[in-house]
Amino acid sequence: MSFFWNRFLAAPERADGFQSPAQFFYNLPRLETEDLILRKPLMKDAKDIFRYASDEEVARYVLWEPHRRLSETRMFVRSLRSRCRAGWPSSWVVVLRETGTVIGTIGFVWYSSENNSAELGYSFSREHWNHGYATQALKAVTDTLFRSLPLNRLEAQHDVRNPASGRVMQKSGFVREGTLRGRILNKGEYVDTALYAFLRSDWESAQW
Repeated sequence: MSFFWNRFLAAPERADGFQSPAQFFYNLPRLETEDLILRKPLMKDAKDIFRYASDEEVARYVLWEPHRRLSETRMFVRSLRSRCRAGWPSSWVVVLRETGTVIGTIGFVWYSSENNSAELGYSFSREHWNHGYATQALKAVTDTLFRSLPLNRLEAQHDVRNPASGRVMQKSGFVREGTLRGRILNKGEYVDTALYAFLRSDWESAQW
């Protein structure tokens, strides 16, 4: 890591009270909800992640292919950890508090400092669908991001064939803005996606 980047990470808070994005990503905060703990990924998480990342149904509507070998999952976890160390957008692992098991990930698809906007994405093990865990995680991340970063807009999108993901977004305060036709090439097929967004003004209104 260069001297300049070290100074950037060590810089004090901005005049507006927000952290710099690089500081936030480097020090990805631990978050807690009623049932979950969200934290930085560890290499030991690979086994738990592989259990659901190898499930074809979990991978059906996302852009990554099902993991065939544990080594693939280890590479994925190693990549997340490297991004954190570099101060780049990464992901939290989602741990079920009751068992200590990693049941999913949630984090950044992209982040734009120029436009103060970002897109979030998430994946959860099939056995933990429909328990409200994804909603808990998305709410916790959204709240933390608006409190910590100078974001104006958060986005999330899902394959229209997967409406359950849209319900998670709606329950978390995101507003559906429309359908993007043929938006993504996924597993050899152009698919429509539903676009959702959460603005800082929406979040501020919800605080009252």
